[in-house]
Order: sequence, then C-alpha cells, then structure tokens
Amino acid sequence: MLEVQGLTCFRQNRCLFADLNFVLSEHQICQIEGPNGAGKSTLLRAILGLFRADEGQVIWSGKSTTQQAELFLQQVFFLGHKFAINSDLTPWQNLEFWSALNPTQNDDFDSALTKVGLTGLEHIPCHSLSAGQHRRVALARLWLTNTKLWVLDEPFTAIDKSGVQLLQQRFNSHLTSGGMILLTSHQDLSQDFAQLHTIKLTDNTGEII
Repeated sequence: MLEVQGLTCFRQNRCLFADLNFVLSEHQICQIEGPNGAGKSTLLRAILGLFRADEGQVIWSGKSTTQQAELFLQQVFFLGHKFAINSDLTPWQNLEFWSALNPTQNDDFDSALTKVGLTGLEHIPCHSLSAGQHRRVALARLWLTNTKLWVLDEPFTAIDKSGVQLLQQRFNSHLTSGGMILLTSHQDLSQDFAQLHTIKLTDNTGEII
C-alpha cells in the first residue's frame, strides 16, 4: 500500500498543493488531473523522492520511503517526460539494456515492441525514429516489468486511439494481478476500471474523488 500523508510542495514561492492525503492499494488506479502548472508532475516526483516535499511523508508498506528508498524504488516503474532512451541504440537494444538493470517478468523484446506498433523498426537506431516512436519504446517496458507500482506521467501523449486502448488493456491486466497505477493524463480513461480514483489539483489543494 502507498500512503501519502500531508504532502505539501512549493515551487518558486508558489504553493502547488498543500496537506494532500490519499491511499493507493493493490488493484487500484489513481488518475491525477489538473491544468498545466498545477503540480501534477511535481507530485509524482515528490512521491518518488525525486523532488523534496516541503511537508509530509510517503509511506510504502507501513514504512516511510525515506527509510527504505532503495527497496521502494525497486518496486516502482516510472515513466516521466524523459524516456531514458539511448538514441544510438536500437529499440531492441534499449529494452535489452533496460532489462539488465530492472526487474522483469520476461525478455520477449520483439513481442513488447510489436505491442506498441514498432514492428519492422526493432533494429533501427533510435536517432532515426520520431519522438512518438521513442515514447513507444519506453512504453514497451510495460510488457516486460514485474514491478508493483507504476507511476506514469502523461503516458498517452503522441499515442493514437488504438494505442491508448492497448495501454489501458495492459493497465487492467496489471491491476488484476495485484498491481497499482498512479498516472497523470489530460484525457479521461476510456475503459472501465473497477477501482478508479481521481485527484484534482487546483487552487493549491488536492481534491480526492
């Protein structure tokens, strides 16, 4: 279980959100909404320890993440605005390198790349691919990882409708197996999720729905 307690973050003397509290458990997906600049990405980074919150704490399985940072991060898959793609490597080589450093459930890179629509591009250097295709390489990791908590910052950007549907099917599969998902998105989720929660960041607060 992930628990956020009293989280408060300022940036450049502006309060993004204050005294934010919520819990995310197995089988649950939580969507963070809000206008640009509301603090969505900052919230994700604060939860992961990549941005220092001014107040509050994050609890994982009953203990503060600051006391077990390495153990916590070993159970997290994070996709931010930067995709962590080496442009000199091919999509297949990028997945191979990433899998050597992260917990994975399989090494079927060809299948993962096919899932995200990169058939025929597996062995082309990524510097020859578009920004959207770079994102697809990063998203292919979702078919390889076996981490418990997925933290995804705008995962649907530059993805077509069929790709969005495919990703949401993968989300459901992960949740069914006991996973948890925390994501930001400017668009509503089009599939039904049994345990969907929403956090709306606005006016320096977070409203839990």
